[in-house]
Amino acid sequence: MSTRDDISNNIDWLTVMLFFFIALLGWMNIFAAVYDESANQNIFDMSLNSGRQLIFLGSSIILIIAIMVVDYKFYDTFGYFIYGGIIFLLVFVLLFGREVAGSKSWFELGPMRLQPSEFAKFATALAVAKYMSSSGFRIDRLSKQVVLFAIVGTPAILIILQGDTGTALVYSIFVLVFFREGMSPILLILGIASAIIFVLTLLVSNHLYLYIGIVVLGAISILLIKKKTIKKVGLVIAGGLIVSGVIVSVDYVISDVLKPHQQNRIKALINPDGDPLGYGWNVTQSKIAIGSGGFSGKGFLKGTQTKFDFVPAQSTDFIFCTIGEEHGWFGSLVTIGLFVALLLRIIHIAERQKWRFSRVYGYSVACIFFFHFAVNIGMTIGLFPVIGIPLPLFSYGGSSLWGFSILLFILLKLDSHRTQVLVH
Repeated sequence: MSTRDDISNNIDWLTVMLFFFIALLGWMNIFAAVYDESANQNIFDMSLNSGRQLIFLGSSIILIIAIMVVDYKFYDTFGYFIYGGIIFLLVFVLLFGREVAGSKSWFELGPMRLQPSEFAKFATALAVAKYMSSSGFRIDRLSKQVVLFAIVGTPAILIILQGDTGTALVYSIFVLVFFREGMSPILLILGIASAIIFVLTLLVSNHLYLYIGIVVLGAISILLIKKKTIKKVGLVIAGGLIVSGVIVSVDYVISDVLKPHQQNRIKALINPDGDPLGYGWNVTQSKIAIGSGGFSGKGFLKGTQTKFDFVPAQSTDFIFCTIGEEHGWFGSLVTIGLFVALLLRIIHIAERQKWRFSRVYGYSVACIFFFHFAVNIGMTIGLFPVIGIPLPLFSYGGSSLWGFSILLFILLKLDSHRTQVLVH
């Protein structure tokens, strides 16, 4: 089947339309975020973020065409090579990159900056998919799980060393992919439990209450065991000791491991009103901007919080504030609806794959998009700490837009050949 037939007949055009609609909507809101009425600006002005974003959109189309032209087997055959190349770039940028906003994550190429960590996501997804689809792979084997976590953990550690903890956290979402493919849910449960314990430790100032709660829950658990054995009781006690250790470690991590600006992000999440002019400023102003939009918003290019620069990083991390302020609750609902529709479509595409490589890659794409979408919007309304990750296809930035475009259209390329691949 020719490439032209692939594009015209087998590509999931609904996903393509959602991609371009979200990207164009983001482009318009990037302009709204930087618009100055007194300067007589227009959306195509190359001195503005909106003008530069248009160039990124155009170059994304070139990348998309290249992806669709390349044979679909290329992504499986060269998955490890692509992954290795990106790992090399992550090491290289750590040594020779430019530091921006506290993160040494950027190559500066004349007037353009390139962030390799944005491309590491699709490269890691390819490597994970290739390994999990290899002959004889069984996810219930510890040795296989160790390799999987090494594949995911290597770029995450390098990105942490660059000072970009927020982007590194994205890689934790691969646990959902492993769970979908048959890994025991125990890791997922432990992760959720650890997150709950972490939040409780921050919320409850007197940790004695937490220790009392652990003892009570442990005692109840032992009483509920029908056939008590030393092993079962020992597991309950060991679990209680581990949870107690987590509580102790939280204080150490926050006080001695996290940098001051990271500590402030945690404080802003727990109590943004504690210092509204200091560490709570970003979240407080973000919520004011979103809330001020009411039901239908103030109108396109009419956002006052945006115009007077009350909200920082308005066209990047806090782009959703522009939607909330200028288009209100209704506009926010439509935007969220578009992202949910895209996520559901990606999951549908992943689920219909006959080839395990395509299916694993598809779920990796869905999980990465979901993490960015949920956390970015969550941090603008105070549900998550401000960790500095973009809203997919929406936030300003070439590396981000290119990375998500490659991530999604590799999946669409693989999906266009789903009827030709019969292996699992």
